[in-house]
Amino acid sequence: MLDRSATSLDGKVAIVTGGGGGIGRAISETFAAHGAKVVVAERHAERAAETVAAIEGRGHAAVASVVDVQRRDEVESMVATALDAYGRIDILVNNVGDFLGITHRFIKTDEDDWEALYNINLKHVFHCTKAAVPQMIEQGDGGSIINVSTIEAFRGIPGNVAYSAFNTAITGFTRSLALELGPEKIRVNAIAPETTDTLQVPVSQWIPPENRDRIPYLTPLGRYGTVDDAAGCALFLASELSAWVTGTTVHMDGGALAAGGFYRLPSGAWTNNPLVDAGAIGAPDAGPDGGIGD
Repeated sequence: MLDRSATSLDGKVAIVTGGGGGIGRAISETFAAHGAKVVVAERHAERAAETVAAIEGRGHAAVASVVDVQRRDEVESMVATALDAYGRIDILVNNVGDFLGITHRFIKTDEDDWEALYNINLKHVFHCTKAAVPQMIEQGDGGSIINVSTIEAFRGIPGNVAYSAFNTAITGFTRSLALELGPEKIRVNAIAPETTDTLQVPVSQWIPPENRDRIPYLTPLGRYGTVDDAAGCALFLASELSAWVTGTTVHMDGGALAAGGFYRLPSGAWTNNPLVDAGAIGAPDAGPDGGIGD
């Protein structure tokens, strides 16, 4: 029988990239609340300090590592910070990712766009994992790697072809690395969030007031995601609750993929016709903040 200790991260050391805000901060604080010592890896020093202060204010342990995870030398320093502070690494959360505001038809993008999206969505996952795994192997008692991608890795998204491609690659990376590291008792999994209210995507502020009554009908579970939803998934994948789970992706999407384009109406019926078309992706009359830019 599992008891409450199954969610404990006591004695564990976790590195959380992008740990200064949004999903990363929620994961950092949740891990600390469950006993982990947390390395808050964040390129914004102020945000990193705020997250560390919040964790320490609750009596838990954390240290900041100001790092741009797109740079291999800085990633190596991040790992050194973790080892200097706590002597080990048990959990790595590769949380950084961004569409960088590049929402153009693919034929309008160029190699600079692709390179930028590759660096921020996939290459840093290689850097961080390559830097942390040797230590996890040397420790000999297993570990957990958690990659954060997006639900757009599992469905099409016009105007974000390269972004979608690099996040889809995280799925293959997760599966294959899980096989390689299985004999070392290191589990590798991923989380793919649907629209989540964060610093990067403040979706609740984007919805016009006159349309907010429709939010409960946009996903089967009737709301946008929260950072705590992501933190809950990460805690599951980091803890003994998922001791026999590896190589998989948790679709943190409120049932959006299962709905497959169907929407619930206020009457309780369902339709596959869009409820809102103003500003939709690709709409001919979309303004500068909606649709696919040229």
